[in-house]
Amino acid sequence: MNEIVKNQFDAAAGQYDSQRRRLIPCFDDFYGMAASLIRTEEKSPDILDLGAGTGLLTAFIHRRYPEARYTLMDFSGSMLEQAKERFAGTGANVRLIVADYATEDFGGEYDFIVSSLSIHHLTHPGKRELFRKIRSHLRPGGAFINADQAAGSSGLYDAYYRELWETSIAASGLKPEEIAASKERRKMDINTTVPDQLAWLREAGFAEADCVYKYADFAVFHATGVSGPND
Repeated sequence: MNEIVKNQFDAAAGQYDSQRRRLIPCFDDFYGMAASLIRTEEKSPDILDLGAGTGLLTAFIHRRYPEARYTLMDFSGSMLEQAKERFAGTGANVRLIVADYATEDFGGEYDFIVSSLSIHHLTHPGKRELFRKIRSHLRPGGAFINADQAAGSSGLYDAYYRELWETSIAASGLKPEEIAASKERRKMDINTTVPDQLAWLREAGFAEADCVYKYADFAVFHATGVSGPND
């Protein structure tokens, strides 16, 4: 993954959580929907969080599955240090791995693989390859949940989504330098349309895939139907 992106998130690690709610207009619905898609009778499923950062999405899931086994992978050690502090004393079964998930082996199979606001940093070929890799590391009956950004169907909608977001953060109470830093980070985004992402998930071998939630350019994807090894 891009080294510039890594440096930006290293620098933002200490303020990341405090800014999220004000930078994401649909914060509760966005993360809440992603967490609600973890559905299993198993009390301690194995869950891999890619680009886990400070463990924000995992924290939402942990409220519902406190006995799950969590693996958090991120290329920013600074972000994972924040995750370590988040889960300290909670009794959560959390393993932290500092690595680039685009190139690192996932080390086994999982019941669920999740990600939030990370995969859009990959190139389009990188996303397609990652989706295939994710499918190959899911157990039969497993699912992939991705809460991420999505491009509009045209420049008209991208401009509209950007206007909505900038209006929201201008009224968020964030400091001007925090807003400027967030805008700078978004210059590195490589967003992909919803139809393209769904097509790539099916291409990767998922039998079922849908965008189950969308607010402007914030979208939650669910893909399942893993019944065996990759073809």
